[in-house]
Amino acid sequence: MSLQNPVFIPGPTNIPEVIRKACDMPTMDHRSPAFADILNPALEGVRQVLRQSRGETVIFPASGTGGWEAALTNTLNPGDGVLACRNGMFAQKWIDMCQRFGLDVTVVDVAWGEGLPVARFEEILRADTEGRIKAVLITHNETATGVVSDVPGLRKAMDVAGHDALLMVDGVSSIGSMEFRFDDWGVDVAVTGSQKGFMLASGLAIVGFSEKAVAASKTATLPRCFWSIDDMRAGYAANSYPYTPSVGLLNGLKTATRMMLDEGLENVFARHARIAEGVRAAVFAWGLTPCAVSPELYSNTVTAIRTPEGFNASDVVALAARTYGMAFGTGLGDVAGKVFRIGHLGMLTDAMALSGIATAEMCMADLGLDIPLGRGVAAAQEVYRHGGAAARIAAE
Repeated sequence: MSLQNPVFIPGPTNIPEVIRKACDMPTMDHRSPAFADILNPALEGVRQVLRQSRGETVIFPASGTGGWEAALTNTLNPGDGVLACRNGMFAQKWIDMCQRFGLDVTVVDVAWGEGLPVARFEEILRADTEGRIKAVLITHNETATGVVSDVPGLRKAMDVAGHDALLMVDGVSSIGSMEFRFDDWGVDVAVTGSQKGFMLASGLAIVGFSEKAVAASKTATLPRCFWSIDDMRAGYAANSYPYTPSVGLLNGLKTATRMMLDEGLENVFARHARIAEGVRAAVFAWGLTPCAVSPELYSNTVTAIRTPEGFNASDVVALAARTYGMAFGTGLGDVAGKVFRIGHLGMLTDAMALSGIATAEMCMADLGLDIPLGRGVAAAQEVYRHGGAAARIAAE
């Protein structure tokens, strides 16, 4: 693997040099007054990216998986009902965590490539007249399949059903790269991590809690210690942590959120949408299709690409790493060997995306697929070039 090449896995993502340098700092006493100059701007920057003005935001030294656990343990009780959709590897992992905690999970299975079935969830919630279901889980962007599910639509369905469950959102591969509105969408718990849209290394689990979720934490009885938002609240009040924080990563997060806000969130989202459009144009030019079954489900952070029947998609990933020194994502779970993934989020430009598209194209041609060299690249160039299709559409 060449460290000079950008990575095209859907996280961890490429780290801008200015953020890498912000993380590379001397040891600091995290109980000194100076730590407040890192902690508070990082927290405020995250709240602006989440578009969260109420409730509490907590940053744990962990991965997104730790954020899932914090969401559950701070708000739920053993035996509580949870409603979730299993439409990908990461949705499945959160369901598995719920089951390990002794929660009563109602699982709605859909084909991998589909989004969360909002109408079915509304039916289930309407039928739950006793209020057994205490939380509804949704994976906003399923990283394994490149599928986006409808968070605001689910909130509307919950409201129409008159159900009082907490809405918990896995936004690990969406927040910071795609439109996300904590307040406006009525989200109760949002989970993300440092290693994707925030352009950092893995190591920070970022969790937003609504006022309703904070109230639920007062009576929740699932065991928690490391994940306690009560302890974190007390630490933050003293500009500190209840344990040793990841000071360098927090300094990097302070820098990352400032960069994103300086660029403008709408511009960040538009950049991701444009790069994703170019990748998808290449996919269709190759005669292939995304795993996501319809355009409204297409992710702007990762595209899972279906390869022909009988072809092992993992070979593309292995050849790219071995021969061209470039990293793509393999298929996971139900789509292992059936798709390979191009991550297009975080620190990425049109020109960088073209390098990934060109390399994927070479790998597929090397492996015997009928992929003429240059076809996908040319399709993406039409999207990216200033006088291309995307520019013409915008002008109209």
